[in-house]
Amino acid sequence: MPLDVAIQMDPLESVNIAGDSTFAMALEAQARGHRLYHYLATDLTYRSGRILAKARPVTFRRETGNHFTVGGVETIDLEQIDVVLMRQDPPFNLAYISATHLLERIHPKTLVVNDPASVRDAPEKIFVTLFDDLMPPTLITYDPEEVRAFRREHPSIIVKPLYGNGGAGVFHIKPEDTNLGSLLELFAGFLKEPLMVQRYIPEIRQGDKRIILIEGEPVGAVNRVPASGETRANMHVGGRAEKAVLTERDREICARIGPHLKERGLIFVGIDVIGSYLTEINVTSPTGIQEIDRFDGVNLSAQMWDAIEARRGA
Repeated sequence: MPLDVAIQMDPLESVNIAGDSTFAMALEAQARGHRLYHYLATDLTYRSGRILAKARPVTFRRETGNHFTVGGVETIDLEQIDVVLMRQDPPFNLAYISATHLLERIHPKTLVVNDPASVRDAPEKIFVTLFDDLMPPTLITYDPEEVRAFRREHPSIIVKPLYGNGGAGVFHIKPEDTNLGSLLELFAGFLKEPLMVQRYIPEIRQGDKRIILIEGEPVGAVNRVPASGETRANMHVGGRAEKAVLTERDREICARIGPHLKERGLIFVGIDVIGSYLTEINVTSPTGIQEIDRFDGVNLSAQMWDAIEARRGA
């Protein structure tokens, strides 16, 4: 049965069709005959108990520079839509939180992927602390003295904003580095959120593995290797994608967290594993589908839509 699907994401013009996971999901939805709409998070409105969106019907195609066609703006009642994909990129800020509150009003009559209340309660770097025994030694704090004490215990550390994304603001402070104080002053001057500090994991030089889970089950992985002279493995800052296989430790981590994800309605999730450590659980707008599809000859979007359709009874 065809579904009406509204995709809440960033501007269509900004989509990188070679790597964007939402684009791959949209193409698969079209192939199944589902009708697609696009809107921005800022197009949401609450009006007398109804959640409305100024949306445009959209079709996608894999043509560089000509990858979408949209129709005219329509005000749609999201309660009349079958599925909403909440796929705008972080940062996880008040705008993001507001969107989850509005979408919570229509879920689960309209299936929102991922469950908006669970997304709100599970920001990447906070949610992972539920599984602290799987993580590297970690500190979350506003207090510079706590950071200094942590560094005395772990001389090589990673410092990053708690609600950052895409590798922005991630610093590796080495044992001989004398800039920690200046860095903390810099963050304190503009950042109104805690810092996350973790023991540096040398295995990052071999890569940061992104593992995709659908309904709590691991379905594929891609390794992201930092560029020379870079600590961050994110591909948009020069990281290189490599084929990856799931190790016994990876499967152990997935077995621990998978039931929690499924129970919370977190259908599509990407976790990050460095060496033997779980470092993040990405529930907002995980990526990695297209890279895994190319390396492994699979179609993760099809598996995701199978899961969505099963939940919808379609």
